[in-house]
Amino acid sequence: MHSTEHTSAPHPYAALTPDVVQDALTSVGLWGDGRLQALNSFENRVYQAHLERPVDGSEVSQVVAKFYRPARWSDVQIEEEHRFALALAESEVPMVAPLQLDGRTLHHFGGFAWAVCPRRGGRRPELEDLDVLEWIGRLLARLHNVGAAEPFAHRPALDVQTFGHEPRDWLLQHGAVAPEVEREWARLSDQALQRVAQHPALQACASGTTEASDGTRLLRLHGDCHPGNILWTPEGQEGAGPHFVDLDDCRSGPAVQDLWMLLSGERPQQTLQLSALLDGYEQLRDFDRRELALIEPLRTLRLLHYSAWIARRQDDPSFAINFPWFGSRDYWQGQVDMLVDQLEEMDKEPLTV
Repeated sequence: MHSTEHTSAPHPYAALTPDVVQDALTSVGLWGDGRLQALNSFENRVYQAHLERPVDGSEVSQVVAKFYRPARWSDVQIEEEHRFALALAESEVPMVAPLQLDGRTLHHFGGFAWAVCPRRGGRRPELEDLDVLEWIGRLLARLHNVGAAEPFAHRPALDVQTFGHEPRDWLLQHGAVAPEVEREWARLSDQALQRVAQHPALQACASGTTEASDGTRLLRLHGDCHPGNILWTPEGQEGAGPHFVDLDDCRSGPAVQDLWMLLSGERPQQTLQLSALLDGYEQLRDFDRRELALIEPLRTLRLLHYSAWIARRQDDPSFAINFPWFGSRDYWQGQVDMLVDQLEEMDKEPLTV
């Protein structure tokens, strides 16, 4: 997630009608048959389209068109995302990469930057199954092997300033925090960020280097590897197993960023899940166990960034519909409680396997 300023102007996606989507497809030689389905996406607008005939030189008859949120990423940043996706696909890492049409993966139509990829179905992985987690661990190791081959030139890093201080300051400056708990939230978030900033790997992210002072390596990441961004194809079908569907938040950072969001539950359960992930991961790539100390600091950064992300999207009708509880006193009291929990968690010994 990456943020832009809140504005009272009409939301730009208001101009993205079904006709505009169909015309965008036609502009790159893809002829839709009229069937168009909006897919679940808050940050961007994503549509599944059926084609009258397959994409040239392929058997692809259904595509997914992704219209990037205006003013979020620059063209060079989006193109770098696409090159990463294509590099993964070329290395046979299961990744739904954008199609190259007229020699390009990034297109422009109706004021929108957009891309199109083949449709590939699947369901959320069953993370309660340790064999599934081990398989996903192998998949992440393969992604990181490609990610470590070269650095990003234009995509940002996961650092304390842009994921912590900047969203915190924005929320306070714009009066987004419920006044009943604003002072307490500000105090706790400041304490939490002071704690987070002590970690060398996150200091290295801010400096733009590829290695922290403690030797932790930074690499190109998926960046937002939660269960919704991994789809599972059942066994017996082509491409069985997990595959990635979205690199919209790819950035540089420590490898553990792509693992911790797959953990849930109490500490014993997370330890078991982490063990299964690393059992798979370390079959194909070494993992620096020092990075386990970053799990709770990274969780804290995401907590702050997530609130600012929603607050800055309140002019988008889809956010108002899907996050009706945002901004209430109960919401912000919950954020205060979670910051208290995070301060306690960061004082504990890191997870071990």
